Amino acid sequence: MAIKNDHYTYRVTWSADDDEYVGLCVEFPSLSWLDDTPEAALKGIRNIVAGVINDMSENKEKIPEPIAIKNYSGKFMVRVPPEIHRALAIKAAEAGVSLNRLASSKLSH
Repeated sequence: MAIKNDHYTYRVTWSADDDEYVGLCVEFPSLSWLDDTPEAALKGIRNIVAGVINDMSENKEKIPEPIAIKNYSGKFMVRVPPEIHRALAIKAAEAGVSLNRLASSKLSH
């Protein structure tokens, strides 16, 4: 079973605890699939997601929107302690850039 136009965010990683690859889906954090190969783990998690979406659809539940197709404004608020705010403002001033540019640069690395 596969989802047509599947735009969800998947990841496959090694699970040392399970001694297998684990397939994960960001939009469905409670789901996972263990398998012997990364390809099988990806196929497994995609099938599980498809089944869950089918069940949710039948029960008229809200289905998570894929992150890849969401629109983002490019703005979000971050709260930091005042002493960190001051230190960042000083670094930005010393670098001759805005605090926004300094924070954006640090977040992108």
